[in-house]
Order: sequence, then C-alpha cells, then structure tokens
Amino acid sequence: MKVGVDVRILAAGTRTGVEDYTINLLSHLLPMDKSIKYRLFYSGIRKPNFDFSELKASNVKIKSLKIPNKILTLFLRLLMVPKLDRILGNVDILLNPHFLVGPVSKGIKTIVVFYDLSFIRFPNFFSLRKLFWHRFLCSKKQTQKADLIVAISESTKEDLINLYKIKPEKIKVIYPGINKKFKPIPKNDPNLLIVKKKYKLPDEFILYFGTIEPRKNIVGLIKAFEKIKKTTPQLQKNVRWKGFEGKVRGKSEKFFDFFNLKLVIAGSKGWLYDEVFKKAKDSRYAKDIVFTDFVKEEDKLYLYNLAKVFIYPSFFEGFGLPPLEAMACGIPTIVSDKSSLPEVVGQGAVMIDPHNIEEISWAIKEVLKNPDLMKYLKNQGLKKAKQFNWDRVAKEFSTLLR
Repeated sequence: MKVGVDVRILAAGTRTGVEDYTINLLSHLLPMDKSIKYRLFYSGIRKPNFDFSELKASNVKIKSLKIPNKILTLFLRLLMVPKLDRILGNVDILLNPHFLVGPVSKGIKTIVVFYDLSFIRFPNFFSLRKLFWHRFLCSKKQTQKADLIVAISESTKEDLINLYKIKPEKIKVIYPGINKKFKPIPKNDPNLLIVKKKYKLPDEFILYFGTIEPRKNIVGLIKAFEKIKKTTPQLQKNVRWKGFEGKVRGKSEKFFDFFNLKLVIAGSKGWLYDEVFKKAKDSRYAKDIVFTDFVKEEDKLYLYNLAKVFIYPSFFEGFGLPPLEAMACGIPTIVSDKSSLPEVVGQGAVMIDPHNIEEISWAIKEVLKNPDLMKYLKNQGLKKAKQFNWDRVAKEFSTLLR
C-alpha cells in the first residue's frame, strides 16, 4: 500500500498547533508499519524552514515540488489539477493533516484532518485576509468530497455535522496526544533558571501560552489580572464552582502574595493582536505583564514548570493542547467552559465562563490561595493528561489505512 501525505503546512517552519499535530502524528505513524510506503510532499521555490529529514525512514520518500505553494494551492483548488496521487507515484490513499482536500484520481481514498470551524462560528475573530483564505481552502463543497474526516474532538465533529452537513458516519474522532517530554521536573533543574533568564520571567506568575489572537480572550485575561492586582475582595456567592462541589474540602488560606504576582503571555503574534498590546500597555499594571514572543520548542517544558497557574480562557477551541501540556507538567490549570475544552480536561482543570471577568479573576485567586485545590488539580491533571498519547493516536490512524 502507498499513502501520500500533504505536508506543505510544515515547510514554513512555524510551530503552532497544526504543525505540532502533523509532526507528532507522522513521527509516530510512519515507522509503525514498514509494509506501508509513504510519499510525503511539499512545495516552494525556496529551501524549506523545516528539516524534513526528521520524518525520513526506510518506507518514506519525500518529494519537493518546485512551485510556489500559493500558486499550487490555487491550481489545486480552482482547476483541480494536478492529480496528487499521480504526482506521488500512484498512491492508494491521500492523507491531508491540514484540511485542504486536494484533487485525486477516481477511486483514490482521501482522509482529511479537521481541527475546528472557528472561521465559520466566529468570523469576527479573523482578519479579512485570514477569513477569506480559510473559507477558500476549506469550502463546504470540497469538504464533503472527502471519503473520511478525522475530527480532533466531539465538538469539532458536531460542527462538521451541523455547519457543513457532513454525514456522521464519515467522521472519526481521534483525540491528539501529548508529547512525552511534558512532565513535572525537579525545582533544582538548571534548565529552569536558564529559561527563566532567557525570557526574562518573574518569580511568581500566571501563564498563558498560545497564539496571540482575538479568539484566545487575552484582553479578558488582562482585565481579570487587573482585578486581582487592584483588590482582593471576599469570594462572591454567585461565582460558579464547576465540577468541584464536595471534591475539595480545605478552606482558602492567605499564603500567596498577590502583590508580587505577574502575568506572562507567551507565544507568537497571530492576527488582530493590536488590542491585546494596547490593553497591556495602557494597564495600570503594565510593568507586571510580560510578553515573551515566540517560545522555542525545547523551552516549553521549562516554561510550564516555572508557572504557578496556567490559564486558557479561550472563547473557542477545536481541542486545545496547551492546557493538557500544562496539566502533564503538574501545573494547576484553568480553562474556558466553551467548545471542546470541557471534554478535553475533564476533572483536571477548573472551568470558567470566558465572558465573566469576575469569574476568571476569582478562579485564579482561589487556586493560588487554596493548597488543597492546587494539590487536587495537580493530581487530577496528571491523571487526565496520561490518557492522551501519540502511540494511541498512531494506532487509531493506522486502522484507517486498511
């Protein structure tokens, strides 16, 4: 059997969730069954910024198409040429880890991975350019042509059914995995200090890690942080304690000094991020808000382990790997109660309404003040994170190739 894989998403060398998913999936899937011959391809005039050699194996061949990627995409999408299976040497299956359904010859099976339909659900979170490009690449009509769609969550599956009218039997939910490197590390590990100095991190901080874009609700997080720094009022009775009723018996203890608390916003700029930086700059507590910009892959483990609390107050997620990575590191985690996040974290994190600034600030304070809750979240988070591993993902994918 020959399987073609579209890996053009990797050529730019960026490392967001989609690229991470593709690299982790292929690095586990390709060597699993040497009887399957894989044909990977990417396109571009310039040398790719990604080292494709890390995906090489005896059963893998990598083909470079000397065509600008955007031009190739226009041909594939508008003219439906060239037939990708023929370019790759008459493959039997075409696997696309990034939702573009490329043209293939009759009888060739196509498998496409879908992360979310946020550009349909929340178009206001995208620039006009991004919105056009997503809708162009991922049209309803083209998606319906796929033989099988892998959704990364039940939430994404429901959106595909309701918004794109995909038949449920054509959708298979396979949750992503977490890289095994994410784990609690000793406080005396010298790399912690190296990473702390490298990104100029404070001693005590709340961490957000992800792309800086409107969907992530970073402006709301900054507003919640300002409330924490301004006052420390008594907990309000109307704030919901979701999923933890009776689980944590210990009372809050005032052992944490909020005066020294900082907010670290880690990750690269996405789009429509000006409001985030303006809000931080104009904040009364601007000196307590730290932006790291891009974080190297090898530094992520230490970044998580340095944080007191990890928070991900996103309005919408197809899955959301950063909360699981933080949980795998034993860091108390707070997430939004929207879209896929509740099904992903289970009892491993506190859930908040991302639209309720008071609730976000309350949750952060309560986790920091309550040692029993911190211990509970650490234990439950570690337990939940173990359920997501790439060996399982690769095994589930391999069954789809038969």
